[in-house]
Amino acid sequence: MKIITQSLAPDSAAYLQGYLRQGDDTTYPAMIIVPGGSYTHIPEQQAEDLALAWSARGYQAFFLRYSFVGEKTPLLPAPVVELAQSVAAIRQHAADWQVDPAKITVAGFSVGGHIVALFNDLWHDAHLNQLAGTTPEQVQPHAIILGYPVISPELGFPTDQAVLQKWTDDPQTIAADQLVNAHNAPSFIWATAADPLVPVQNALSYAQASLAHHVDTDLHIFHHGPHGLALANHITAWKPGTDLPHVAHWVDLADEWLNELTD
Repeated sequence: MKIITQSLAPDSAAYLQGYLRQGDDTTYPAMIIVPGGSYTHIPEQQAEDLALAWSARGYQAFFLRYSFVGEKTPLLPAPVVELAQSVAAIRQHAADWQVDPAKITVAGFSVGGHIVALFNDLWHDAHLNQLAGTTPEQVQPHAIILGYPVISPELGFPTDQAVLQKWTDDPQTIAADQLVNAHNAPSFIWATAADPLVPVQNALSYAQASLAHHVDTDLHIFHHGPHGLALANHITAWKPGTDLPHVAHWVDLADEWLNELTD
């Protein structure tokens, strides 16, 4: 395995870290992990664990360290722009990194899910591509995965208006469920009904909007589990009650779904 780090812009702390399979001339699908962290940090060990789980399933795996609150004011849309630049970078280096450029999936968790949901809504948008210095053809995702995502400030997170003001000057522009359209890529969405931090209504609202626009949508709501489960197994368990074998099935379910998309 070769580990690479790709800077995204000279005026930004954002970077893309990759875990590349090597050894033959095979090309692999790509998976970009966009971790959570309330827009103030990312849990890098968890991001790496998620990436390596997909590497083990035959993906060239990456995680995005996007810009945080305090690094951009207001923060959004910078992380969405950086995700677009990440997808474009993988396509640009597809031959060197042994990536199938038609199979780039993006997986976001918590506020990382917010970034991914907005990106899915806007990848074809002229303004986003102008900000990213890209074209829609360079950034189009094959599919997206959302784990316990933040979707809209109107759906229960964040509850602090001072925090929201650091994210955006206009909350309506970051309500991802309101921006879903027929260009959205197929979407796999999972959450837990008992999530005490980001209400499950976020996942449900995005799924409902996706279905209304005839987007291929696979939704899984697990009855039990706190926020931030990641793989939901012993590898990413961060406190008692976060190693949940039932919820951990989401990885198998997402993998099966992605394989169906390419059959």
